Amino acid sequence: MGSSSAKPKRVVIVGGGFAGLNAAKILGRHGTELEVVVIDRRNHHLFQPLLYQVAMAGLSPADIAAPIRGLLSDYRNTTVIQGEVRRVDADAKQIHGDFGELSYDYLLLAAGAMHAYFGHEDWEPHAPGLKTVEQATEIRRRVLTAFEQAEAHPAHTADRKRLLTFVIVGGGPTGVELAGAIGEMSRTTLAKDFRNIDPKLTRVILIEAGPRIMASFHEKLASRATRDLESLGVQVWTNSLVTKVDASGVEVGGERIEAATVLWAAGVRAAEFEALDAERDRQNRVHVGADLSLKGHPEVFVAGDLAHAVDAQGQPYPGLAPVAMQQGRFVARAILRELAGESRGSFEYVDKGQMATIGRGRAIVEAGKVRFAGMLAWWTWLLVHIYYLTGFRNRVLVLIQWGWSYLTFSRGARLIVAKQWRSYPQLGAADESAGEHAAE
Repeated sequence: MGSSSAKPKRVVIVGGGFAGLNAAKILGRHGTELEVVVIDRRNHHLFQPLLYQVAMAGLSPADIAAPIRGLLSDYRNTTVIQGEVRRVDADAKQIHGDFGELSYDYLLLAAGAMHAYFGHEDWEPHAPGLKTVEQATEIRRRVLTAFEQAEAHPAHTADRKRLLTFVIVGGGPTGVELAGAIGEMSRTTLAKDFRNIDPKLTRVILIEAGPRIMASFHEKLASRATRDLESLGVQVWTNSLVTKVDASGVEVGGERIEAATVLWAAGVRAAEFEALDAERDRQNRVHVGADLSLKGHPEVFVAGDLAHAVDAQGQPYPGLAPVAMQQGRFVARAILRELAGESRGSFEYVDKGQMATIGRGRAIVEAGKVRFAGMLAWWTWLLVHIYYLTGFRNRVLVLIQWGWSYLTFSRGARLIVAKQWRSYPQLGAADESAGEHAAE
């Protein structure tokens, strides 16, 4: 890979998610041969498949997140920068951001995904999605606050009924996991703690525009998921298109559902990474070649949810964590192969299957023609997710937390955290006003 006196090649990775982190770990093992720079707006890597557990008060954010610096501290050739990339100059091989200017020999863009409201972005304040820790804690705040307020309202009133109605839009894995968790929480954990709420009166409605939920799974597993949800008191509405979302509920066609809490799990799109001028698809993903590189700029790679890469049949790969992980590893190895004078090769996704949990002891697993559900599927889901959790500490904590929750039907992270942190906000407003007048 060249003499030791040669200047090391610099690889810049934008995004500390599954794709970026997996690429950085492989490249970080090559000492002085490479210089690796990882840039992310946040200082932590987030295990998104368990983010719904934070939203449903099952886990704390620290259980599923770890500082990027800590994860890469053993690699002496790797530098971590917390910052935001604002422009990519592919011709000059430079990126520009709030950290300044940085040149590169290879660039990997893996900025992740965000929610898609299909042209109704104004719905977001009333129906938060679930992609970040901030969104998870906001959902937790809304769900727990709804129960607290319902406890204080007189029984059999319209206000209490609205407060105890939860609507989840989108019947994919995230929507199903959220609906199942709310249904289970209302009938087990919260039923023990609240005195004036009858958990049977809690309405959880899962709305799906398609003919069935869990469309990516086999029909028999999807039917099993539907039955499991219904056993938790969740109403499953299929062939139902949400036409309006506001502060007091949703409209499905001509029907109105009054609900204090609406959660969005209906669609995703690539993150708003406008720093790169490149051809994109309808989901804002960047078109890449078979080696995940940008047309006309082979030194620029795009991976994960930001990439529009296609399989042998011409179908784009799904936005799943395993896809991002494998793409990150491929890009790292492609760079190493090229530096060794070998061909990069083409990316091929190895599908190891999919799984989703519906609640305590309920899950579905599909791996090729192997399909199963129930308690065995739940234990499989549990072990696989703990295995992929980043860091030994996280695995041990999550295992203990879940074991305790399973035995006691309790949830240990039921904190309602307000966004207002100042004790004297009025003084701050006066200071800012005085500062503005002084500036004038």
